[in-house]
Amino acid sequence: MDSFKSSPASSIRKGNSFLNTSGDGGDDSTTYSRQEQQGGGSKYLHDDSDLSNDAVGQVGKGLQRNLEARHLTMISLGGTIGTGLFLASGSSIATAGPGYSQVAYSLIGSMVYCFMSSLGEMTTYLPITGSINAYGTRFFDPALGFMLGWVYWFSWSVTLATELVASSLIISYWVPATQCPGWVWALVFIVVLTSLNLTSVKAYGETEYWLSLIKVLAVFVFVIVGFLYIGGAIGTHVPGEPRPGPEIFDIDPFHGGFVALFSIFLNAGFSFQGAELVGIAAGETKNPRKNVPRAIRQVFWRILMFYVLTILIIGMTIPFDDPELANKDGSIESSPFTRVFLRAGISIGGDIMNAVILVAVLSAGNSGLYASSRALHTLSQEGNAPKFFGYVNRYGVPVYCVMATALVGCLAFIVSLPQIGQGQAYDWLLALASTTGFVAWLGIAFSHIRFRMAYKAQGRSLDDLPFVSKLYPFGPIYTIVICMIILLGQGYTAFAPFSIKMFLSAYVTLPFIAILYFGNKFWCKTKILKLVDVDLDTGRSFVEYDDEDKEAEGKESWWRRVMNFLF
Repeated sequence: MDSFKSSPASSIRKGNSFLNTSGDGGDDSTTYSRQEQQGGGSKYLHDDSDLSNDAVGQVGKGLQRNLEARHLTMISLGGTIGTGLFLASGSSIATAGPGYSQVAYSLIGSMVYCFMSSLGEMTTYLPITGSINAYGTRFFDPALGFMLGWVYWFSWSVTLATELVASSLIISYWVPATQCPGWVWALVFIVVLTSLNLTSVKAYGETEYWLSLIKVLAVFVFVIVGFLYIGGAIGTHVPGEPRPGPEIFDIDPFHGGFVALFSIFLNAGFSFQGAELVGIAAGETKNPRKNVPRAIRQVFWRILMFYVLTILIIGMTIPFDDPELANKDGSIESSPFTRVFLRAGISIGGDIMNAVILVAVLSAGNSGLYASSRALHTLSQEGNAPKFFGYVNRYGVPVYCVMATALVGCLAFIVSLPQIGQGQAYDWLLALASTTGFVAWLGIAFSHIRFRMAYKAQGRSLDDLPFVSKLYPFGPIYTIVICMIILLGQGYTAFAPFSIKMFLSAYVTLPFIAILYFGNKFWCKTKILKLVDVDLDTGRSFVEYDDEDKEAEGKESWWRRVMNFLF
């Protein structure tokens, strides 16, 4: 079991060069030199390493920085758009009305922006793969990194299974299960997703780029169609029904009181799961010091457009007491997006949304396979998982990590089948994984606090940070408070009347994370790091904007500036 013990990353400085012996990012020797910028006369630090070079990497060829800026932008964008928005958003309005729904999604959206700002500060300074667990190890305690890594890997592995289940149900909209069993489609999708992730990180990025673009365009079209319908430009009003707009919104905007608000407050949090994928991908992104801040700064506008405007349009076009709005069976016909399209006179709305939701499911599966495989790879690099998971092929892919995640996803899908214990084992797996995303967000916020404390304790200047979170310390504290409220309060329905099954289903995650953290701490005898001993150099990125980059940004065409603003 010695190979599973965490050991702090080591580093050696030699003159102007920096020797990385930790394995982070796959570099054995990364040299950073100070160069004189021609023309401007200012000095800047430049990254001389080439992570795509065949010479780098401890095992295989090392992870490669092959994700481009547009890939990272769409990964951050698509991470928060999924079935939670397309199918479940209507149930929030049905439960608490459109007014409370706006409050809940706005509060959660503000929290997401806070922790994304925290993540952006850390990933631009230390763009390492598997950053969520790596930062826990680096800034606080190796046991925290162990816990966060395994929790995050498990969460996305089970999520992969849920997307396989969803894909088979979505396909049945066109091809009934009597003609082709759902498991056949699930098998096809897992083979396709695994093949893409085994090809190269660029193949993952390119696939995710186009899948996310389709989701973004779908929401964009929905917003336009919704406003046109509210304004009376399209669609026909049914006599006797309230008119779209304030008349529908004002039926009962704040329905159900505080209990209803708290209920959808939790649902809104689940809808934003996946926003942290930028931090995972930063370690394989070209020039993360320049590209990560660009993606982070646009998060606020995306949240505003994709959630706040969407909830507003649904609340102004469909009465909250519409019996189909709750969509308890998750059917495509009852999706609020489909309903708005049909009310606006677009008869093929069901087919359009079914295709978009299928894209969302494949995108979530693709991202889940990528994120969990990188978390497992980082665990191996830190000595918290078997060493063979650290193997990376010459295309920069952690092959065994991808295959292991795909296998676990398939096993979880198998136990979801009614023939296997009526799917009860799968229900417990889902309950265990459902709240682990909030644990990851907690880890990000806490790691940011420790990062800043260590940065200050070591006498470093904030001016040297490539991206500074303007929300510190409020942002991470706010994130921690909201996540703790969700983790501790999401099982409130189990107490009135008390149900042992509902209670265990709601809170099974808490003892799971406690066992992982304290078990590793006692087994490996890890210690909380002193602030002055925190490693703030290994894996650090030194690529900065130069004057040519800034001048090129200033010359961007007007349409590209509009696209950057919107997306």
